[in-house]
Amino acid sequence: MSGIAARLPLILNELRLPTVKRLWAALAEQSNKEGWPAERFLAAVMEHELAERETRRLERHRLESQLLPGKLLSNFDFAAVPTVSKAHVTALVEGDGWIEQGANLLLFGPPGVGKSHLVCAIGNGLIDRGYRVHFARTSDLVQKLQVARREMRLPAEIAKLDRFDLLILDDLSYVRRDQAETSVLFELIAARYERKSLALTANQPFSGWDQVFPEPAMTLAAVDRLVHHSTIFELNVESYRRRAAVNGESKKQPLKKKE
Repeated sequence: MSGIAARLPLILNELRLPTVKRLWAALAEQSNKEGWPAERFLAAVMEHELAERETRRLERHRLESQLLPGKLLSNFDFAAVPTVSKAHVTALVEGDGWIEQGANLLLFGPPGVGKSHLVCAIGNGLIDRGYRVHFARTSDLVQKLQVARREMRLPAEIAKLDRFDLLILDDLSYVRRDQAETSVLFELIAARYERKSLALTANQPFSGWDQVFPEPAMTLAAVDRLVHHSTIFELNVESYRRRAAVNGESKKQPLKKKE
């Protein structure tokens, strides 16, 4: 091995180019055999580095998103939810300007109709397009923000969430105003208004949100901010879990004997 070749791994370590370090020797051998010009060899190794760097970035962002595993558009049953347009959802996944505008996405429907699946599928699609997404159970995030308020660091905790282009709050309806300081949820909504996007899933319509916020005026203000720039999906269909249970039971029924 030449002195230059021996020094290359150290140089590439210093430059933090692990893919080039792994592939340069094989590509250099191919380049020498085929007589590549220097710019072709350089472009080849750097394209591999960029591709793997992008793969690692996507993996890192998908891990930090905490999206529910396996929830993709490819396995969402649009036929079971005729109120949701696949074309509309696809446009949302492609960005469609709403993320840049800080617009919101609201999904309503009873338990078990696929709200969490759909919103996670949209989140996964946005990650593939370079956006940063974070998924949280609303009650868990409210508890975290309550702790931050008690420790006098609520603004800083809310500001940390600004790194996410889309913040998904799942199961809003399970938060109850009798829990201490649920007003932190309103402060989060107000802080992101027209700046950063929110996606919420809820079992109850807006009329039931007076059970979430401490006072009617706060409920009205929260709804006003969320709806101002929003896409609303209503998944008012039968629970797929209930359908699956019914279908499973029907298959277990013994066949009747013919008379």
